[in-house]
Amino acid sequence: MALFRFGRSDSSSEAPAEPAADKPGFFGRLRSGLSKTAQVLNTDVRDLFKQEGRHVDADFLEELRRALVRTDMGPSAAEAIVKDVGERLRARVVDPAVVVDSIRSTLLARLTGTADTLATAASGPTVILVTGVNGSGKTTSIAKLARRFTTDGKRVILGAGDTFRAAAVEQLSMWAGRLGAEIVRGEQGCDPASVAHRAVTRAVEGDFDICIIDTAGRLQTQSNLMQELGKIRRVISKQIADAPHEVLLVIDATAGQNALSQAEGFKEAAGCTGIVLAKLDGSARGGVVVPVTERFELPVKFVGLGEAAEDLEAFDPDAFVAALLEGTLSP
Repeated sequence: MALFRFGRSDSSSEAPAEPAADKPGFFGRLRSGLSKTAQVLNTDVRDLFKQEGRHVDADFLEELRRALVRTDMGPSAAEAIVKDVGERLRARVVDPAVVVDSIRSTLLARLTGTADTLATAASGPTVILVTGVNGSGKTTSIAKLARRFTTDGKRVILGAGDTFRAAAVEQLSMWAGRLGAEIVRGEQGCDPASVAHRAVTRAVEGDFDICIIDTAGRLQTQSNLMQELGKIRRVISKQIADAPHEVLLVIDATAGQNALSQAEGFKEAAGCTGIVLAKLDGSARGGVVVPVTERFELPVKFVGLGEAAEDLEAFDPDAFVAALLEGTLSP
């Protein structure tokens, strides 16, 4: 097992880009991140209104349903919108404002209360366990979280618990060097729980504010790996009674409805407390946040809006829906 401390270094060509001086504000980044989803919704909704004097009938409602489902907002939300529009406009000429208002109010009703801030320890280090399948953006999301904390002046230590993938350990080490964080890592293939134990021990002894622990990418069908998650949690809780304080599940926004099957089993096995929706900027399926929160009853803590280190934002339902619908009624 090895402990490394890195200074700030910009030498790696693989390191994330520094934020530009004219970096857009939060809403601008959110709007950009949701642009593909918004474009799909905007185009499809516009198409519904091309026929002048069109009435709301079964064909119209079915077309609306298909348009909504394409954003991956899920059948429940799509059906609620279709039902609302049907009840308010049945046999009347289509009113675009009513349709957009129905989409807005339905999404807000489903997302209100789903955002939440990170839990923190009353005293001592806050321990955050991060889970998710390989390729979900988990390691990069950890680095972005670390940057948020270091920018706020917090001392951060990382635990490279994905011991079965050397590339994941090296990537996390690179980020640690970039951010001036410490990192605990072990030999390839070693017990991930031992890495977690060492990381938490160092966090306590070194008076760190935040300890973020990576875990191996795993699928819900691999019961042995699910058991491993439980072991890591037990090891951590023996060191700090109420830890881990957060267990974040990273979901790839580009996976759409597949994200639901990826997340199946994590809530129970890992005791997940929140979601990080990664790669939102590359998806035309940003609506997936709706069925994910409904099905798993987990708040979305953060959304990933780009590849740079600063491109992670706390989830805001109002801003999310506003960005999704921006321009829908514009000429």
